[in-house]
Amino acid sequence: MLYLWLKALHIVAVVCWFAGLFYLPRLFVYHAMSEDQPSRERFKVMERKLYRGIMLPSMIATLGLGIWMIVLNPSLFSTGGWLHAKLALVALLIGYHHICGAQLKRFARDENMRGHVFYRWFNEVPVLFLVAIVILVVVRPF
Repeated sequence: MLYLWLKALHIVAVVCWFAGLFYLPRLFVYHAMSEDQPSRERFKVMERKLYRGIMLPSMIATLGLGIWMIVLNPSLFSTGGWLHAKLALVALLIGYHHICGAQLKRFARDENMRGHVFYRWFNEVPVLFLVAIVILVVVRPF
């Protein structure tokens, strides 16, 4: 029963984390398009609160709950390569998360050098991760 509770909470944490991963780059789009200082300052606050208040705790909860589930059920590693592939994608997703954090700091220092079109494409990256991870977990193709 504990395992099912952990799985449910893990899914909630993943949803919250991805909500932030989808929204922060969208804020970057708008921030890059902003032309006045009050707007830029407002975006800095929104980005910081989203990253520190939602994304970081959700990522930590996602990882902690996922690790806890693996500890409770280590036989998952022998069910095929799907879990290994998922964990590799999660590692890359953590990298994306930290790239978002680094970009947030650039915006905070008014050092952004990229335009809104770059961030529109950058915003699509988490979708690819989400599709791949869900397929790996549900279909378990290998």
